[in-house]
Amino acid sequence: MCGRLSQYRGIHDFVAVLSIPDALINYVGDAPLAHYNAAPTTTLAVLHQHQQRVYAHALRWGWRPHWAKDRAAPINARVEKVAHGAFFRAIWRHRLIVPVDNWFEWVDAEDNSRQPWLIRRTDHGPVFCAAIGQFPTTETASRDDDGFVIITADSAGGMLDIHDRRPVVFSAERAREWLDPATPAERAEQMALFEGESSEAFEWHKVGKAVGNARNQGAELIEKVA
Repeated sequence: MCGRLSQYRGIHDFVAVLSIPDALINYVGDAPLAHYNAAPTTTLAVLHQHQQRVYAHALRWGWRPHWAKDRAAPINARVEKVAHGAFFRAIWRHRLIVPVDNWFEWVDAEDNSRQPWLIRRTDHGPVFCAAIGQFPTTETASRDDDGFVIITADSAGGMLDIHDRRPVVFSAERAREWLDPATPAERAEQMALFEGESSEAFEWHKVGKAVGNARNQGAELIEKVA
């Protein structure tokens, strides 16, 4: 996963697909999120559950433990190691969903340049990325070191065949189970390892190279090019 994504529809559009009955506690507002070209360190909308309520918070993409200040904050965590490695031990049980519209990958072109591709669900619905992080609850205020990482798995071929990693994406049903604090950590690990959406759930197309500059934003960045 290259580390670039889109999150442009409104938070209520994402939550509606999850069909969670209780009212959303919304700290990101009702307007469209309008991130067409989000890069690492961008503050994005994330969903987490505390007791029986689902919260939408704005959280920075990237996290590191307090003892790792000498290195850059990772944006992704490998599913093979995230549940048992020391680096993410403090946040493994702090599960999030990062709802996005699509993500981008780059592939070498014949002219030695890098061609960007957009990847999204074939039904154009929300992409529910499995994530973990450090985030506020009803008992805690926001902290400077809050953030999240997206969990990635082996691409296993079939999706552009251009990158060895891709995000673990859940169906709406699995996303609800992932968010539920009652879901045991062992079950969450099995979901992340074996129950992410397969490549058949996605489609992809070329987009313009302007997406390579993270300063560029706008709906034209996600449009298909020849």
